[in-house]
Amino acid sequence: MTIQDPTQLQVGDWQISPDEGAISRGTDRRHLEPLAMQVLVYLASKPGQVVSRAELEEQVWHGTLVGYDAVTSTVIKLRKALDDDARAPAYIATVPKRGYQLIARVARVEPDQRVDATPSPASKPVRDRADRTKVALLVAVLAAVALLVWLIIARLVPPSEHAATAPVVSDPPSIVVLPFENLSDDPAQERFADGMTEDLITDLSGIAGVRVIASNTSFSYKGQRVAPQQVRADLRVDYILDGSVRRRGDELRVNAHLVDAATAFQVWARRYDRPTQETFHVQDELTRHIVETLAVQISPQEQQRLARQPTNNLAAYDHFQEGQRLSKINTPETNLEAQAAYRRAIETDPSYGRAYGALAYTMAYNYRRGWSDAPVQTIDRALELARKGVQLDSSIPQTFWSLSYVHLMRKSFEQAEKTVQKALEIAPNYADGYGLLALIKNGLGDAPAAIANIRKGMQLNPYYTWDYPYNLGRAYYILGDYPKAIEYLEAAKARNPNVMPIRLTLAAAYVGADRLGDAEWEVEEMQSISPGETLSQIAKTHPASDQHQLRRLLDDLRAAGLPE
Repeated sequence: MTIQDPTQLQVGDWQISPDEGAISRGTDRRHLEPLAMQVLVYLASKPGQVVSRAELEEQVWHGTLVGYDAVTSTVIKLRKALDDDARAPAYIATVPKRGYQLIARVARVEPDQRVDATPSPASKPVRDRADRTKVALLVAVLAAVALLVWLIIARLVPPSEHAATAPVVSDPPSIVVLPFENLSDDPAQERFADGMTEDLITDLSGIAGVRVIASNTSFSYKGQRVAPQQVRADLRVDYILDGSVRRRGDELRVNAHLVDAATAFQVWARRYDRPTQETFHVQDELTRHIVETLAVQISPQEQQRLARQPTNNLAAYDHFQEGQRLSKINTPETNLEAQAAYRRAIETDPSYGRAYGALAYTMAYNYRRGWSDAPVQTIDRALELARKGVQLDSSIPQTFWSLSYVHLMRKSFEQAEKTVQKALEIAPNYADGYGLLALIKNGLGDAPAAIANIRKGMQLNPYYTWDYPYNLGRAYYILGDYPKAIEYLEAAKARNPNVMPIRLTLAAAYVGADRLGDAEWEVEEMQSISPGETLSQIAKTHPASDQHQLRRLLDDLRAAGLPE
């Protein structure tokens, strides 16, 4: 059996239907994401064998560069769908430093063994035809009665009371920019299309009179065909912007559509056929069309920010987007590769402030994870770069956000808070700004303020990343509410199991809740992923100003078995 084989399988109690992307057990039927199904089928093709992460990456991801957490996250989703427990697995066991093992019984399901809920024609009662005739007559009578009632009401009620009303637009109006589709022949242009989407979200986030859904939430719809009404129901937005990008040589075509989310009617459509060097002018025009349609008043300062472009150099922009892609993978290797991409962007355009800020953040994250052989020089250089980024471009929130993050890693909490507030002044809808402010407030020991800020960020970013529930969990750990802390930290871990601050705080919360066995298991898992995590490393880099809180965290982790 190969990974592409659509044959149904029996894995433990579950019947697996790869061609339908579903698993079922009795009347319980669940759909799996395509990658999760492919991992399950591949493991089922080697029952009882240990399959390495590298093998899964090769066979399922086909050698594509993925983060260390990509495989782990997929296995976690798979375990959740199978109702499996990682601590006492009945289906998928983790073999530390080796890979994964499918330990449940595996068998093929032959066609004549499959359960068909639809009775065969021969088994249907002879009276079905008569019953269908009776039902049809009953439906016709009910429809006639409903029509009569409607006509009576229409005569009695004035037209203004039963006429259709226009959808109510919220105040301020809200919008989501869905990921633009890459129609280029070159798959490498995907990041170009994603970059255009991100830039439009950033520009709109800088306008106080518009509520803009954050990019993490927007990109959760990438590659999907979703009805406007469904997006409205999910996100409670008034408008949807989507479109496509085709970049071929020196030619650029952008199609964009603004849709009323309540009615699914297209408000307007724009097509731009321009030279590629006019990419940024196209983004500017699109933003202005949206602002005009929403009838939003913008201040002179906002107009000035919209008129300014982070760079006019398309080659620098391409290097920057490559850095963005690599930095999201979060491995020591891709961290260094992202730094190199940002440096190429800066060499191509030395005035590209956002590239300086991105490089500064990447180096500060390198310092935080203990990946640098020269940590002091790394964090000092990050501060220089972040300050340079703000100096070159103080019109966008990202440069201030990066500088704030570097200040936080240096434990300059007051400076960090002042700086991120500037980012929020520029972009009041900047969800990650509230997220960073919550992280700072947690560092200061102000858990209630951290909770308030992260809740605000969640409103702007409903499909939030791991750091949002992490900040909530950390705040409740500070407050000593261990059950709530564990609830949110486990939710954060489900989103990204390889972020060490999540697992560190979760292990400490388990100790606080007298769940020492869970805490020890968490530390053991953490050590298999990142052996460099030690108490001394945490004491140096954990962003906390309250020494009592820091000692408490260290004591709990020591009790959980983390080495000195």
